[in-house]
Amino acid sequence: MKSGFMNVLIGVVGALVLASLSMFVVDQRQAVIVLQLGEMVGVKTTPGLYFKIPLIQNVRYFDSRILTFDSVEPERFITAEKKNVMVDSFVKWRIENVKQYYISVGGDEARAKTRLTQTVNSIMREEFGKRTINEVVSGERDKIMNTLRHKADLDARKIGVQVLDVRLKRVDFPVEISESVYRRMDAERKRVANELRATGNAEGEKIRADADRQREVTLADAYRDAQKIKGEGDAKASAIYASAFGRNAEFYAFYRSLEAYKQSFKNKSDVMVVDPSSAFFKYLRNSSKAGK
Repeated sequence: MKSGFMNVLIGVVGALVLASLSMFVVDQRQAVIVLQLGEMVGVKTTPGLYFKIPLIQNVRYFDSRILTFDSVEPERFITAEKKNVMVDSFVKWRIENVKQYYISVGGDEARAKTRLTQTVNSIMREEFGKRTINEVVSGERDKIMNTLRHKADLDARKIGVQVLDVRLKRVDFPVEISESVYRRMDAERKRVANELRATGNAEGEKIRADADRQREVTLADAYRDAQKIKGEGDAKASAIYASAFGRNAEFYAFYRSLEAYKQSFKNKSDVMVVDPSSAFFKYLRNSSKAGK
């Protein structure tokens, strides 16, 4: 009884092992090649559960998602002006035909990347050689990338690969040239700055000179007008004084003496040395006699 149970258990385990060796699953992110004694006998790209002959057939899985191949170091290319530029780029690609991919590169991703690198670099060398630095950097950059993608995809189809995009991340001068360019740019910026400063100083001097001239003209006009008004005022005052003097000369002389006294004795600390019998004290003397 016990021996019979063990035989059943062994049979079940063996069946499970055999079933596991006979089945494989294809994920939606994968493509599978079925190999029989090293020969390709089937390709599975639709997700699902599949069967194979155990111990005779085996499967290889390939990633069917979009992959990115980024250049490790910038590559050097020559433009139409015989100028060196350093280009940093990346490629977006995926396995389109897994059977062709396996036949062409043996399913080796490293070999596929090497092929793509050679293709893209060859096309870049051709496209850059037809264009100037300005066109490469900005003028026709989009056009270059579209051409790279199209031509690289045509060649990549031969190994079962689709190139979805080729992008130029950076286009720059080599270090030794960049330093020279930066020095020239710095010198040019300094020259322009000096010219602007010189122009500004000249304009400033011109504005200051014009302002000084206008100031002198304004002061001269104001002084002339002031003198004219003062002269007119003095003339009117003299006319008034003359009229007043003509009406009552004695009162006019008395009024002028009072004004003189007021100005002369304004401060208590003022000291005057004058002959008391002089004409200056005429009305002071007369006021004393009048008081008596």
